[in-house]
Amino acid sequence: MSKNLRTEAVDHLFDAILCLENREECYTFFEDVCTINEILSLSQRFEVAKMLREQKTYLDIAEKTGASTATISRVNRSLNYGNDGYDMVFARMDEKKAD
Repeated sequence: MSKNLRTEAVDHLFDAILCLENREECYTFFEDVCTINEILSLSQRFEVAKMLREQKTYLDIAEKTGASTATISRVNRSLNYGNDGYDMVFARMDEKKAD
């Protein structure tokens, strides 16, 4: 993670997110903290990552999500060369489904 990102203010934000207990609380909090477009952009990137992991083509992903090829490429770079954050979350989601 970038050293510029690790600030006390970001720590406070992440601590607040970690306090959320369910999806409804997430909606309540994120609607206050973010614009609708910011939330939709984050969710779009997450869907792109999911589809890339499923070996979908850029064309399929762009058609289904509306994401630009630049966004798809950026997410793909994160999946291949990032901090494995997507992989960690997808693995945990898979574990939760298996329970």
